[in-house]
Parts: sequence; C-alpha cells; structure tokens
Amino acid sequence: MSKDTLPGLTLCNNAALRRAARKLGQFYDNVMAPSGLKATQQGLLYQIYIGDEPAMGAIAASLIMDLSALGHTLKPLIRDGYVETFADPGDRRIKRVRLTPQGLAKLDEAMKLWQIAQQRFEDVAGKEQAQRLRAALDEIAALDFDLPPATP
Repeated sequence: MSKDTLPGLTLCNNAALRRAARKLGQFYDNVMAPSGLKATQQGLLYQIYIGDEPAMGAIAASLIMDLSALGHTLKPLIRDGYVETFADPGDRRIKRVRLTPQGLAKLDEAMKLWQIAQQRFEDVAGKEQAQRLRAALDEIAALDFDLPPATP
C-alpha cells in the first residue's frame, strides 16, 4: 500500500482520541502537580472514596482497566500511605481497597486542584462543549466492541 492511499492520523478515531487524551492529561497533571498526584491517581482516589471500600475488580471495571494495570496504579498510592488493601470479610479471595486518613486528606487537597482544572478547561473549551464532550465520551465508553476478529 502506498503512502498516498493511507488515511493518515486525522482520520483515525483512535489516534485523534489518544492525542486529545494526552493533551488533556498533561493539562490536568500540570494543574494537579502541587498535590504530588497525577490526574489518574486523583481519579482513582476519588473512585475508591465514592465506592465505599470497593473490590478491586469493581474499580477496574468502572475505569475500564485490567486488574494488573490497576495494581500498578495503586502501588505508589499504597506506598505513600494513601490507600490500603484488605481481604473482603465475606470472601477472602476478594481484595478491597480503602482510603487511609492520609488518603482522605490528599483527596481533599487534590479535589480543590481538580476543580481549578475543570474550571480552566471549561473557560477555554466552553461549558456546553465540555458537557457535550463528556457525554460523547461516555457514549463511546458504553459501546460494545465485542465483535469477531477482523480479517484483511
């Protein structure tokens, strides 16, 4: 296939989404930097907080992550004393996660910075466009891509 017949990155949904995600991730990370957390870590702390000691599998499913990626993301939060894991009292095979008192304090600090990032994003993109973006991304995340493998 010649280069002239290739669609280029502007036509690739995946490339466009990843490019935008990197740009937005860098923006949120920069705003969150004073907390010492990455935006992904703030989001994970928040998911744990609202999940009321959720099972790791439930967190992974809600964030559309596999368990190994979740474990990798949790490691520095556990190391820094913000999160702890424990066995479910009803089923010891299930690992649950909770915020420590230090984690609650860190989440409070991070949420203040997150609100600044949200407001700055809406100031640049517009509140309605930001709402439409979240709605469109939620719709995409809900799509069922369990299709048979593609054949060339």
